[in-house]
Amino acid sequence: MRRSLLAVIVSVALSLPGLAQEEPIRKTIQSQIDAFLADDFARAFTFASPNIKGMFGTAENFGAMVKNGYPMVYRPAEVEMMELREIAGNLWQRVRVVDQAGQAHYLDYMMIETPEGWQINAVQLLPAPDIGV
Repeated sequence: MRRSLLAVIVSVALSLPGLAQEEPIRKTIQSQIDAFLADDFARAFTFASPNIKGMFGTAENFGAMVKNGYPMVYRPAEVEMMELREIAGNLWQRVRVVDQAGQAHYLDYMMIETPEGWQINAVQLLPAPDIGV
């Protein structure tokens, strides 16, 4: 019985994203948010993957997209890093962001490791979680 429990624990541990990845990934996301708070779009753009950089071309275009499409990320009142998950071979960091009006938003950040370190390859705004009555 002990051996099978140990085997299950080891199997689960191996299937989870490495704990060593969590801190650099979270630091990348927080650093980009800090750059937005400082209106430093050039710095924020450095945390975007080559694919994202190719889509937007310039830091100014990227900054305009974030300001208009993700105002909660551009000017968050609160940021909470949640779970890091591996889905279909990709690492996704869930982030809870509270906007200036006090509303919580949940986002998933797809992360990739590049020679420059961890970079953001996509961001998905998730539907609000159901709240029990």
